Amino acid sequence: MRILLLNPNTSASVTALVADRVAAVAGDAATFAPVTARFGAAYIASRAALAIAGHAALDAFAEHGDGCDAVFIACFGDPGLLALREVSPVPVVGMLEASCLEAQRTAGRYAIVTGGALWKPMLEEIVAGFGLGDGLAGIHTVERTGGEIAKDPEGALSMLASACRECVEKDRAEAVILGGAALAGLAARLQPQVSVPVICSVEAGIRASLAAVREPYARPRPAPMESIHLGPALESLLGRTKPNRADRG
Repeated sequence: MRILLLNPNTSASVTALVADRVAAVAGDAATFAPVTARFGAAYIASRAALAIAGHAALDAFAEHGDGCDAVFIACFGDPGLLALREVSPVPVVGMLEASCLEAQRTAGRYAIVTGGALWKPMLEEIVAGFGLGDGLAGIHTVERTGGEIAKDPEGALSMLASACRECVEKDRAEAVILGGAALAGLAARLQPQVSVPVICSVEAGIRASLAAVREPYARPRPAPMESIHLGPALESLLGRTKPNRADRG
């Protein structure tokens, strides 16, 4: 199995961090092919950056998606998720959606901890749009952004642990999602300090991606779209409907 590991921000170091976590969690169950967006923000922390990242995700899929059996969007905001599902002949997994679904199965009532204050209203909107808001007890952000945490994870552990405990004490969360590609691998280090399960969003996405390729999958084919000034591969993707070998149903 070949899964496209698509980082829709432009930080190659975050792509490498997620790829390392994939190797630890997935082992030889599948080959994850890492790709970093060729344009956009280094770290997504605003609606503008998120919108651009959706375009970048489509562009990266058009360039690198041939022959893949699934796509894993390695960004907690799931930029471009629904658009990719519209054009992709294979399953597309978003880190945020996969984490919320796993948390609901694990505990029912869950909360989210992530970096960067601007993410809170954005995540509330995205989770509600997925129809997963009923189980969401709260969202807590720490002062440092995901990019800052990636540069100094040791210095962020204390504030992340405190935010997780606050989710339990104030929101009565029965599970906490530690959200963000830059926070990959930190959930296990925080778990001894938190009384409920702490779910790593990256690991939840990996598990969901492996499960997706084992399930029958089919999608309606969208009509070809005329476009100008897009990348050649993306224009080709949006303008054609030829079958892909990975279509299955």
